[in-house]
Amino acid sequence: MKGVLVGSKNQSACNAIRTSLQSEYRIDAASSKDDCLEMSRKKRYEFLFIDVEVLRESMLDHNYKTALQPFWHAYPTAQIIAMSSQEMIREAVMAVKAGASDYLTYPVNPDEVNYITQSIYESIIMESELDYFRDRFWQEDSLEIVRTRSPLMKRLFYKVRSVAPTKSTVLLSGETGTGKGVLARLIHRHSNRKDGAFISVHCGAIPDTLLESELFGHEKGAFTGAVRRKLGKFEIAQGGTIFLDEIGTITPSAQIKLLEILQDGTFHRVGGEEMIAANVRVIAATNADLKNMCEAGQFRKDLYYRLNVFPLEIPPLRERMEDIAYIIEVILKRLKKFDLKEIHDVHPHVIDAFGTYSWPGNIRELENLMERAYILEFSPILTPESFPDELFTSKLSPAQVEPNISLSLAKVRRTVIEQTERCYLKELLAVNNGRIKESAETAGISTRQLHKLMKKHGVRKEEFKSYKI
Repeated sequence: MKGVLVGSKNQSACNAIRTSLQSEYRIDAASSKDDCLEMSRKKRYEFLFIDVEVLRESMLDHNYKTALQPFWHAYPTAQIIAMSSQEMIREAVMAVKAGASDYLTYPVNPDEVNYITQSIYESIIMESELDYFRDRFWQEDSLEIVRTRSPLMKRLFYKVRSVAPTKSTVLLSGETGTGKGVLARLIHRHSNRKDGAFISVHCGAIPDTLLESELFGHEKGAFTGAVRRKLGKFEIAQGGTIFLDEIGTITPSAQIKLLEILQDGTFHRVGGEEMIAANVRVIAATNADLKNMCEAGQFRKDLYYRLNVFPLEIPPLRERMEDIAYIIEVILKRLKKFDLKEIHDVHPHVIDAFGTYSWPGNIRELENLMERAYILEFSPILTPESFPDELFTSKLSPAQVEPNISLSLAKVRRTVIEQTERCYLKELLAVNNGRIKESAETAGISTRQLHKLMKKHGVRKEEFKSYKI
């Protein structure tokens, strides 16, 4: 018979769990964290219901991940459900962010216990099935890239799986260093054009006078210095994929030619009259707001709509902190290939600092910091001494906004509040897998108020259901 361990001093909560599960599970109870750990080492438990106050015993610096790890060491696949009073609900949410499967609030309702255990059990079955199909879908060399614990990234990879086999144009948006180029290659690698060329063009790095020639080619004599015909990137990419990074920087005339390709599937070389068919899939990327650029007259609206067929927004690193451990592991593996040092881990103080840093340069900045530390380090782990001092003095800001002094103070204040509300709603719904009732209770507002806020910020609960990859 499957086992359930209840770690709580609240006897009524223990009784409620027994009432709900005793017909299907063996129920044991303990009143302290040490007792829970001791029992977990002696018996196998599929579920652990633990009070956050019990979990916090001997816990340092509110680090719930560290507090949960001993239970996973005892039985790695145990599903942990945090329990708390309404007053400590934020602590329960923090435990879920650290890796707990779900949470309950007192007084414990037997029906809710049954619902949570059944939902977790069904998701385990579904995840094992999807893992099988995931491994069949993703190329073996891509499994490392799509490994994630972030709900935001799971939804992103779900969308990538959907759009990759199609011929649709994809627009990637996100801050500098989030990995737009990596995602573009991932889409190409899993498309029907994977055997064709993948041509990457950094539009912002090409002088305006040469951009059209680079993209579309030119005929001999088209301009001074054109001593022979040159094929452009769109011709070289025939049958494959072209990735246009920093698409917002291209000139107005290049925008017109790109629109012709997306609209009619044809283009002309600079100085040429021959109409050339463009059998190319376009993936574009930007860290600028193209919609605002359209409103300001800096980017063609018709081109924006053609590019924005399937938009994918890549979250910044500070919004997917759950994945930092995975990313560190990947970077260390990569560094080992180019250096014979036996560095296999990162000091806990560095990990803590990573968790509070704002990462303005995102994954690229993390890679650069670790490479620098790898060069300086002489011990088996990357220690704080090998990293810049500012890494240990910065604090993560949930909503960083560049102040626009051309606006009134009231407008700036309203903008900050709206951005904070939107970030809070997304995180709240992600933790609760899109469940409205639980999200409203966590926020301390009514479901009606929550619906109004979601409508105001254009947030839909369906986006936060548990997609697996």
